[in-house]
Amino acid sequence: MSPTALAITSPLMVTLCYVALCVVSPFGNCRKCRGFGYALKTDRRGRLRPGKTCRRCRGDRKRIRVGRHLFNVAMRLHRDGTR
Repeated sequence: MSPTALAITSPLMVTLCYVALCVVSPFGNCRKCRGFGYALKTDRRGRLRPGKTCRRCRGDRKRIRVGRHLFNVAMRLHRDGTR
């Protein structure tokens, strides 16, 4: 495969895989609390302790993916524009 064809198909394949991921699983783990639902704190001995409820996901542990959010915004804009 030529370098030009490889440079074109690589980002295209990554994009298509991310789109498929957003369709199959629109929600992913929260990036702040890593899916635990609360902020992880360490005590003086270095052990992990649960802290306050995560502000980003509000303790739900899941957040909508960026690609799915953009798709929802585009669909809402299209729906409102064609009424």
